[in-house]
Amino acid sequence: MKRPETFERPVEALSEQEAAAELAWLAEEIARHDRLYYRDAAPEISDAEYDHLRARNAALERRFPALIRADSPSLRVGAAPVEAFGKVVHTVPMLSLDNAMTEEDLREFVARIRRFLNLPADVPLDFVAEPKIDGLSCSLRYENGLLVRGATRGDGTVGEDVTANVRTIRDIPQRLAVADPPAVLEVRGEVFMERPDFLSLNERREAAGEPPFMNPRNAAAGSLRQLDSRITASRRLRFFAYGWGEADPPIRGTYSGFLERLKAMGFRVNPEARRCASVEELLEYHRAIGERRHALPYDIDGVVDKIDRIDLQERLGFVGRAPRWAIAHKFAAQQAETVVKAITIQVGRTGALTPVAELEPITVGGVVVSRATLHNQDYIEAKDIRVGDTVVIQRAGDVIPQVVAVVAGRRPEGTVPFVFPDHCPQCGSLAVRPEGEAIRRCTGGLICPAQLAERLRHFVSRNAFDIEGLGRKQVPQLLAAGLVKSPVDLFRLARDESKLRALAKLEGWAARKVQKLKEAIEARRTIPLDRFIYALGIRFVGEVNARMLARHYGTYERWRDAMLALARGDEEAKAELDVIDGVGPALIEQLADFFKEPHNIEAIEDLAAELTIEPVAAVKTSTSPLSGKTIVFTGSLERMTRAEAKARAEALGAKVAGSVSRSTDYVVAGAEAGSKLAKAQEFGVKVLSEADWLSLAGR
Repeated sequence: MKRPETFERPVEALSEQEAAAELAWLAEEIARHDRLYYRDAAPEISDAEYDHLRARNAALERRFPALIRADSPSLRVGAAPVEAFGKVVHTVPMLSLDNAMTEEDLREFVARIRRFLNLPADVPLDFVAEPKIDGLSCSLRYENGLLVRGATRGDGTVGEDVTANVRTIRDIPQRLAVADPPAVLEVRGEVFMERPDFLSLNERREAAGEPPFMNPRNAAAGSLRQLDSRITASRRLRFFAYGWGEADPPIRGTYSGFLERLKAMGFRVNPEARRCASVEELLEYHRAIGERRHALPYDIDGVVDKIDRIDLQERLGFVGRAPRWAIAHKFAAQQAETVVKAITIQVGRTGALTPVAELEPITVGGVVVSRATLHNQDYIEAKDIRVGDTVVIQRAGDVIPQVVAVVAGRRPEGTVPFVFPDHCPQCGSLAVRPEGEAIRRCTGGLICPAQLAERLRHFVSRNAFDIEGLGRKQVPQLLAAGLVKSPVDLFRLARDESKLRALAKLEGWAARKVQKLKEAIEARRTIPLDRFIYALGIRFVGEVNARMLARHYGTYERWRDAMLALARGDEEAKAELDVIDGVGPALIEQLADFFKEPHNIEAIEDLAAELTIEPVAAVKTSTSPLSGKTIVFTGSLERMTRAEAKARAEALGAKVAGSVSRSTDYVVAGAEAGSKLAKAQEFGVKVLSEADWLSLAGR
């Protein structure tokens, strides 16, 4: 765009039309110089000339406030504080990555891909490897080229609206730098802080008497989640783009080609990304970048390896909450030596007794560690870990501290082996160790204060009810004060003014904080069935299993009735569970045991009376005849593997079962189909050939 002839005229002399033209040019010109400076490190003008452009833009906006553009450079300095972040539902979930901790893990990852796609070892398979930035995942939505929303990852399904804050990050374009932008493009990447900027920020905080941030990741996360975006603007956050969510038109071709398109649009992508044509090349890249990691200006904790071809990514799909086509190859854990001062026992929400080493504080990988897990009784006995020992600790995956070895020859005289307790240290109930398990568990259930606290913490956690204002400190406070004794008491508390007044008198609470908690609880009276199931804390029922159960049964009433029947020993109810692909005997046993307890049934019914539990349907695909159908695969398929066929069915909204029942809609029979085919014929279930299946699946 050509510089307007009015640029040198006084702002007061411009008409509204002339000012609008100048503001359009300034938005584009300043954005171009931002890209040259921040992305390409190749500025074309001096700082003074750049400041002149910014000053001209600000003067025009003061004179014509109605003309302020959505891509205005003035948004880079932040806006007035907001009361709270809004919620953003991700159209395409922001999922996490599985980890590879060893060379063998990475080789198995590639082998799994080849098995899934039925690719022989001699068929080329290209990857892209790039450093795994230790920052905060962020999603940026562009409509017709204009940035309209920025959101955090949150729980992968719902994040926080941080649009005002991401506008202040210079690496993020307000408008895509292409002539024909896509109708919708959701760009995903990592917000982070480079080490020099982190050190400078901490120096300023210490000079102001404020506590320093522990590491650059915490600093970046804290900066992006400021309610006052002017604070975010005062801290130099950076952004690397590396992926996409919703896209219209769809993204095609290769991932490496997509990275080049992102660069052309004005984004900063990691220049360290490399294409690799084999496992050996991926391993060599991992070794080389690991040797240089401390010379990079930002923290990394591994390498992300992705299949390059996007059509293969789509075929591979996802399993649980992670893609099959990408993996995080973590660096080896960092280690240090320190002394065990004591061994304590933590009681988890399921009654598990976990030993913890209380340590002389030591810095490992830039983080002060004073406690480390000892896993279980067998782990302590196998390594003969004793109080007083000098031990080697490491942060597994650079995150979880653990004791890995005792330093031979440095044990003080008089130490004795640690005796694992057979009673709960919290409630005194018997702690039993089931046959074949490594974990000892308290039998106290809800009478055990440790379990109650942990169950409530789990209940209010982000991926369960996500009640803001209740955490590790606040839950024990409410229990100690007698304000809550079970999960349903939280919802009764919110409508009991006398208890709310009592809460306001507790340490760290005040009327405003109590009001915010009340609002947070009230906002969670409506909850999807999968979150409700997960929040109950039933053993083996994590997020994936909770979602699987919710999608199968659909409604709370149907799930509850089926579980009660299971607990009564109803064989039909057990058979229905058993046909769900991914459900095994251990999960069925835990569900039955949970619903055999009258106090658990009472707690669930009390909760249901306070809530609106939303049905969860199978993934809807309006054009697919498979949506909502139950499918069983049997025999071997020729054109795709069984694993790919199952993934394809689920992507089209079908439920894949492991065995045939009268409720099965289709049985897909490949070569050498066996007993499942016979069962289908017995029950009158429709049998599809592989060709029939491929036709329905759109292949």
